[in-house]
Amino acid sequence: MDWVDALQRLRESRTPAVIVTLAMVRGHAPRNGGAKLIVSPDALFGTVGGGNLEATAIAQAREMLVTGTDEPRLLTLTLSDRTTTEYGIQCCGGEVTMLLEPVRATPTVAIFGLGHVGIELARILGRHELELVLVDARAEMLDPARLGVPGASGILADAVATVRVRHAPVPETAIADLPPGAHVLVMTHDHGEDLAITDQALRRDDLGPIGLIGSSSKWARFRSKLSELGHTEADLARVTTPIGIPGIRGKAPASIAVSVAARTLQLIEAAAVTANP
Repeated sequence: MDWVDALQRLRESRTPAVIVTLAMVRGHAPRNGGAKLIVSPDALFGTVGGGNLEATAIAQAREMLVTGTDEPRLLTLTLSDRTTTEYGIQCCGGEVTMLLEPVRATPTVAIFGLGHVGIELARILGRHELELVLVDARAEMLDPARLGVPGASGILADAVATVRVRHAPVPETAIADLPPGAHVLVMTHDHGEDLAITDQALRRDDLGPIGLIGSSSKWARFRSKLSELGHTEADLARVTTPIGIPGIRGKAPASIAVSVAARTLQLIEAAAVTANP
């Protein structure tokens, strides 16, 4: 498989990877400069020459995947019988420098409810490299006159995120279409909708964190109803409410959105580090 196709497939499946490029060759080496190898947690695509140099690059790439680093790394190896590494001797006679570039999986954040807080949260998260799914049962909340057109006008005109807007009269049905690992934020105008969305999110064990806006009394009622629907204590522990980071006490929509966005980005960073323990 061509390395470009392999990388695209990994991105579509939300699998992190490292691109290893033979950036510089001095003297003799198994492959010419520009050769590429794609390293995922459990697969390899392409080659930079095999042997010691490739094994060393793979080991470092896998270590980068485990730590979730964003920083590229340069790796220089001398291919000499006088140089021994963990993976043996490779005596081609040259020296190679490889560039290891991490490609993190694109995180998905789904906001259910584009009311006062939801639209402010979309404004903030839209400026980050992620897939942003905006779901509302009310068509007017998603009207271009209010929300704008992602990448063209309105509050999302300069969005960095890939924005997907979905009008769903029964919003909980959108849960089924989210990719594994998606972060779910529930903040609709209707507590009945919030309950239904949370219920459906809990029925998928492959989603990321579930955040529910609301008070402790709201959660107490939801806990009781979700338990009646068959969810266990372990299931309910996947739901966080209230959402956001502590210390921001303002109740203005923009203040709440800043708090929720900050906590969501923290969780995304944590997920990147723990994705390949």
